[in-house]
Amino acid sequence: MEFKFINEQSIMIYFNNHIEAETFQKVQQVEQYIKLQNNPAIIEMVPSYRAILLYIDINQSDIKKIVSELKLDQLDLAQFNTEVTQHKTIHIPVLYGGKYGQDLGEVANYNEISTDEVVQMHTNNTYLIYMLGFMPGFPFLGGLHAKLHTPRRQDPRTRIPAGSVGIANNQTGLYPKESPGGWQIIGRTPLNVFDINREAMCLYAAGDYIKFYSITEATYHEIVEEQKHNHFNIDKWVEI
Repeated sequence: MEFKFINEQSIMIYFNNHIEAETFQKVQQVEQYIKLQNNPAIIEMVPSYRAILLYIDINQSDIKKIVSELKLDQLDLAQFNTEVTQHKTIHIPVLYGGKYGQDLGEVANYNEISTDEVVQMHTNNTYLIYMLGFMPGFPFLGGLHAKLHTPRRQDPRTRIPAGSVGIANNQTGLYPKESPGGWQIIGRTPLNVFDINREAMCLYAAGDYIKFYSITEATYHEIVEEQKHNHFNIDKWVEI
């Protein structure tokens, strides 16, 4: 672990250069350690795959003083508990292929497998949420099967519907809201995973896990109608 001053108001803490669950676990542990220090000069903390960015209020403290108070130059990752923290697993229903997943065939062809195999592999794995970014509620997920790794589209779309589930290189994720994007779209969830009027606004957080499961078009529309009429049973469909 090392840290660098980005500017007079921010510090970046770096961990292992590899994107892996063990590195992310250390990120979470150090993030929790810093939170427990309850330093009022730290106005925001942004964790990612292998780093933590700290924003400092220089009206309250000098950036070098923060380093001293947090003992960043003395932290030994070995001092942190190596046990894996238990997080929730959110089950996300997905309608794969057709107009809901226009690139399912492309992913299958690129990897020389069938579309059914794509769906089977995609739903078999449980994915760690390394971070939320790009837009509120967009999960960057680790754990995609190697036979599903597919490059981004050469011609990004200007409109990707909300709920679209995609693949980009060695990652999978989903678009909470309509957006432009270049991921290979293989399906769509009917769930409104991010809602500013809901408590909590997002169904998941960094450090949680997502497991996708395949549904029929009839089930897709059933879930859409339940949400539209405020009859949605989260325990029935999401199984947190």
